Amino acid sequence: MSQQPLPGASTVLTMGIISIVGTFFCCGPFGAIFSIIALLKAKTANELYLQNPEAYTDYSNVKTGKILAYIGLALALVYLVLGIIYFGFILAVIGAEEWSGY
Repeated sequence: MSQQPLPGASTVLTMGIISIVGTFFCCGPFGAIFSIIALLKAKTANELYLQNPEAYTDYSNVKTGKILAYIGLALALVYLVLGIIYFGFILAVIGAEEWSGY
């Protein structure tokens, strides 16, 4: 019986990479979306692999993609918190100027 590539393994890895790149170069929400997609695909690929581990190769791509997806999700959350702090600071400065009478 020959081994075949695990379905979805390359997709998980690709989405994990895109989640990190999307968070850095575009914005946080796109990175979070791709992270969630990668984690869902990793779950299905993991279940398929556990049913018959001898039949599939490329399981390491699933593990690597899952790690990258978690990193991308964490980065997206950090960007979200920083954005909230940034805009909160701007609103605080605007509110302070109105109260000071300038």
